[in-house]
Amino acid sequence: MSPRIILGVGGGIAAYKACELLRLFTESGHRVRVVPTASALHFVGAATWSALSGQPVADDVWSDVHEVPHVRLGQQADLVVVAPATTDLLARAAHGLADDLLTNTLLTARCPVVLAPAMHTEMWEHPATVANVATLRSRGVRVVEPAVGRLTGMDTGKGRLPDPAELFAVARRVLARGAAAPADLTGKRVLVTAGGTREPLDPVRFLGNRSSGKQGYAFARAAVARGARVTLVSANVALPDPAGVDLVRVGTTAELREATLTAADRADAVVLAAAPADFRPATYATGKIKKSDDGSAPTIELVANPDIAAELGKRRRPEQVLVVFAAETSDAEANGRAKLARKRADLIVINEVGPDRVFGADTNAATVIGADGSASRMPEQSKEDLADGVWDLIVPRLAGHPG
Repeated sequence: MSPRIILGVGGGIAAYKACELLRLFTESGHRVRVVPTASALHFVGAATWSALSGQPVADDVWSDVHEVPHVRLGQQADLVVVAPATTDLLARAAHGLADDLLTNTLLTARCPVVLAPAMHTEMWEHPATVANVATLRSRGVRVVEPAVGRLTGMDTGKGRLPDPAELFAVARRVLARGAAAPADLTGKRVLVTAGGTREPLDPVRFLGNRSSGKQGYAFARAAVARGARVTLVSANVALPDPAGVDLVRVGTTAELREATLTAADRADAVVLAAAPADFRPATYATGKIKKSDDGSAPTIELVANPDIAAELGKRRRPEQVLVVFAAETSDAEANGRAKLARKRADLIVINEVGPDRVFGADTNAATVIGADGSASRMPEQSKEDLADGVWDLIVPRLAGHPG
């Protein structure tokens, strides 16, 4: 049976974006019932929601009373997603008010609930909103952090509704884990690094690697779906920004190191999925390096880059969980175990790589070794599923570490 989705829509200008989210749900085979607030219908009319969903649309509890919709919708849903969730709607949900069909549905839902706030920065940062969001999260509601960007009018800041495709990705991860799966990273701050660094040779060339950032982005999305506050440090990644993350863009290994060490100070878990360059040119040529007259290649002297994982392993707090990665072309498990010890990490995710394996693909396979001697084999699967599998190993270690 297709999953049953309630798509709640609050009364904000971003309501038009929920039409795209609705399309993504319906085209992937979900049964969707749209429940707008009365204010939302000022932005997008009921006829639009009904036509796109193929279901009746009402905002009050008086329509089809014989079907008891104010109770049945929440009881029968597999997932409730509210996008946009306005300041007013967050407040009503946090205080348990039930003055329309959507707030009644939120009170009766026993399935996972995902709220995607959208509002002006001042509203998002107001102490009342901060307290309401904390209350909702404490109850297991996934409140997705808003994006930074253009808001209504000429304003710019944090408060923009994330891209509908990325909100859909969060919803898919929540559904994939099942209705009974808790938001087990609620209250946790996690840091994920992704992508590959580039070390400039001259104004047009650099030393880099094949990392696409897909696995790191999958870790970030999975953590958001499990309720975490996520900082994603992204090195040269050409992927859409995941919903609900605080994104920090970097280019070189030195920039990656600075951003990682800064964000790690507040993180409960650190997943170092980025591929930093081991070496960089000793000198940077301010002009393009030219071919010599005789066609010979220039000699480029390299120096070692800082070992970010090892530095973090030495300075991390006792209660912090550290996960590192090893991309190996031979003797993968032996090399991975040695790296795990050198980095003083809790877990190492070992990939066997090559020109046609892992980099840029949508699937991955890995062996995850623990500092406690455990070993978990993860067969070929989507990178999102693999990320959730690794988070399943991280969560009990977060609980088990000394506070």
